[in-house]
Amino acid sequence: MTTVHHDSRMSDDERRARIYAGDIFVYSPRESVLAFMEFTRGLLREAFAPLDPETAQHQMAVEDFAALLGKLKPGFIHHPESKRQLRRILADFGCDPELTYFDVPRLRSSTSDQYLTSGIAYAWHPHRDTWYSAPLNQINWWFPVYELESSNAMAFHPAYWNRGVRNDSSGYNYYEWNKRYRGPAVASLVKEETRPLPRATETVEIEPQLRLLCPAGGMLIFSGAQMHSSVPNTSGRTRYSIDFRHVHLDDVAAQRGAPRSDEASTGTTMRDYLRASDGAPLPDELIRLYDDDVVADGKLVYEHRPE
Repeated sequence: MTTVHHDSRMSDDERRARIYAGDIFVYSPRESVLAFMEFTRGLLREAFAPLDPETAQHQMAVEDFAALLGKLKPGFIHHPESKRQLRRILADFGCDPELTYFDVPRLRSSTSDQYLTSGIAYAWHPHRDTWYSAPLNQINWWFPVYELESSNAMAFHPAYWNRGVRNDSSGYNYYEWNKRYRGPAVASLVKEETRPLPRATETVEIEPQLRLLCPAGGMLIFSGAQMHSSVPNTSGRTRYSIDFRHVHLDDVAAQRGAPRSDEASTGTTMRDYLRASDGAPLPDELIRLYDDDVVADGKLVYEHRPE
């Protein structure tokens, strides 16, 4: 059963254990998250000026909107302030910088009323991150840049925690994905999503679903094995959010994490993680615990190059 914890005072060790059991943590606004939020709002205002980033979709051709995001999002990832702000959040939430390894923060967008739902602003179907070669000890962090509504939030599907569904993740190799389906070309996918994204091959019962509306500056923390999806946005405003992930060195070494249910992808994202203290990668001997050597014609690590 999934339990939702509000403003928990658990230690990082206790929180990770509960997340691996299917629980979700919700936090009220904190200064560290608010600082990252305000920094991101500044980038959005600058990119969309003189338009309001939340309503610009109503005044721009979809191709222009996608092209703008295609430059803004890699720039956000590579901005030196983004990683600095991320590290500050991890420390604020009690994560040991010597044992915590994070991936780069990503700026997400969910436009309203089917304006743009593919490519750079893909509207996510119900999925687990573990279908995309994420480890079972991946922990997801997510927060909205502007205020959320039920009509533009993210949905969790807790009935599927530790309950497998038939899916086509066996056709997904992370290294092949890095080589073929990432980069600037994604912004050109404005009419149709053509990338082979793993999804359920049986009907997923959307209800019951859980929409957790943390305020702007709040935070959701949950397992990468938790089934979740994008709510079809009917709010009239584009939703912007930031997410990143982390793994804990002790959990990686012990191969401790959420229970395996229906994951069949190959490759591993473990090479993406950087130590919070100094940016060092995970040790090779630990990565090998998660790698299946199915490299195919792929690329082990994707470099998020700015335009």
